[in-house]
Amino acid sequence: MFKVISIGLMAVLAAGTVKGDSPSPKPLKVSPNGRYFMTADGKPFFWLGDTGWLLFSKLKREEAIKYLDDRKQKGFNVIQVMVLHTTKVVNAYGDTALQGGNVAMPITTPGNNADNAAQYDYWDHVDFIVKAAAERGIYMAMVPVWGSEVKAGKVTPAQAKLYATFLANRFKPQSNIVWMNGGDIKGTDSIAVWKMLGKTLHEKDPGHLMTFHPRGRYTSSSWFHNESWLQFNMFQSGHRRYNQDTSAGDLHYGEDNWKYINMDYRKTPVKPTFDGEPSYEEIPQGLHDSLEKRWTADDVRRYAYWSVFAGGCGYTYGDNAVMQMHRPNDIDGNYGVTNYWYEAIDAPGASQMQYIKNLMLSCSYFDRVPDQSLIAGDAGEKYDRLLATRAKDCAMIYSYTGRTISIKMDKLAGKSVKASWYNPRDGKYTAIGSFSNKGVQDFDAPGEVKEGNDWVLVLETP
Repeated sequence: MFKVISIGLMAVLAAGTVKGDSPSPKPLKVSPNGRYFMTADGKPFFWLGDTGWLLFSKLKREEAIKYLDDRKQKGFNVIQVMVLHTTKVVNAYGDTALQGGNVAMPITTPGNNADNAAQYDYWDHVDFIVKAAAERGIYMAMVPVWGSEVKAGKVTPAQAKLYATFLANRFKPQSNIVWMNGGDIKGTDSIAVWKMLGKTLHEKDPGHLMTFHPRGRYTSSSWFHNESWLQFNMFQSGHRRYNQDTSAGDLHYGEDNWKYINMDYRKTPVKPTFDGEPSYEEIPQGLHDSLEKRWTADDVRRYAYWSVFAGGCGYTYGDNAVMQMHRPNDIDGNYGVTNYWYEAIDAPGASQMQYIKNLMLSCSYFDRVPDQSLIAGDAGEKYDRLLATRAKDCAMIYSYTGRTISIKMDKLAGKSVKASWYNPRDGKYTAIGSFSNKGVQDFDAPGEVKEGNDWVLVLETP
């Protein structure tokens, strides 16, 4: 459905202003130590994201509200979404985003009236969803244009500059925005475009944080760590299991996403980092063979706790059907999707993600550091790996298999510590007791030692 087209940069910018105020949460900031996020008033902000990549293009207003209400109820506070999945993108109402697929020529209309098709365009629909998210305390991490479109030569640096200017002017008043440059791509693919998008967005909208979304088995720090527009790092640990991780040139970490954190954590200047796209729940391992076994809630929990305990500032969850907003009668379902987005929002892992956020916010936050020295003996490899983190008033050690955890008991202040088990599946604590804060102490997790019997040992000062 074609509508009135704004021609020329000034017309585009004039038409691209958000109308009215919204009760948005304030823009996020990086903590003074450079490791974490915080709110405008200095409170800790644990990034708990969901990948709703096609939210803007595939859901109608009432569907978007259903999705956002569900994610708020489940504790998510960030939605990662594509502004333009393709340069030919059309939304659920038949509205085209761009004239002739040119990112420098967004199609806009006078007014913003959802009851009048002539006054409600693609960008008005984006506005509606962004504001609805703000009303629910949710931030929108927005990818301007997906990487495959740029790699295909559909966006030049000059076009990128005009498009970024449009985006900055339109969304600058919306304080629940985070910019996510790139889009599942290497930074070296069309690097001039990515630098132009990043530079222009940052110059014209400096109040919103920005990162770069790389392709699988890469991190944004590989190309852009020293760019002023990149305020925090993001990596995509990807969807392949250990024995599928064979592509030439990739970082061969297999499922060990904590190794990306280790790498980024050592870089200077210090910047927050996190796993922004691990394996999605309900997606085939390796992505492309629908007959492969599928990643489960156990797996997404493991990725979450491993990366966060290694020093990550948050974590992004994903589900196969939700990330592509798969609907009945869709002919473009990918990766062997077997259900619909409104069913998949209740996948077990989605409900369990809030428990890691709750746990991390239960102790002192900004002084938290990864600390493998808490572990006595071998920390283990692959699924047996133990990951430990420590703050001023507590320490936590994660085991994916429920193996015995041996701890050096002199890392926290005080003569004794209170120990408990935290269950990542339901967020409940089980008291163990108080222990002398010296020597080595063994802790046997509940249940049988096996994959998916994961537990967090929590040690707190009285």
